[in-house]
Amino acid sequence: MSDIGLEFEVIVSDVDENSIEGIDAQMFVQELSLLKANAVAAKARDMRINDALIISADTVVCLDGEILGKPVDRDDAFRILRLLSGRMHEVYTGICVMRTEDGFAATSVRKTSVCFKSLSDEKIRSYIQTGEPMDKAGAYGIQGYGATLVKEIHGDYFNVVGLPIEALSELLETEFEFRIF
Repeated sequence: MSDIGLEFEVIVSDVDENSIEGIDAQMFVQELSLLKANAVAAKARDMRINDALIISADTVVCLDGEILGKPVDRDDAFRILRLLSGRMHEVYTGICVMRTEDGFAATSVRKTSVCFKSLSDEKIRSYIQTGEPMDKAGAYGIQGYGATLVKEIHGDYFNVVGLPIEALSELLETEFEFRIF
């Protein structure tokens, strides 16, 4: 966000990302981004922050309709990366912008399709050794070493990173009359 001139403070939501079940990936990320915004709004009230915009987001990787979250350990990272090897998958990010003054919120969801190269077990293990997959949905980060695993993408690169800047700027401008420049 600083790359587009936004000043911000990070307030962790502490929302249990496993608290939502039984809905598709698009609804999941939208609901989770709204839950996170509500949790941060409550913290902002406690901190007496009354005139701010809360921006929250959540990203998941989806393969054949199944949400692939963050790996629980190295074996799980290997399993996820083996599933993605040589295949196309979708990355969904839900974003929410909420005004602390009155609680008004607007959400948006973006989808990007990502195709992985075919990966050898050795390459997967080497990538896991970097530590990068361990805190990433789908066990990879396209903005780091994970870029070497990707054959092609269709859609917004920033969505795969975790914050679709175009969608954020659209929400800010259309729903909140906030101009980036």
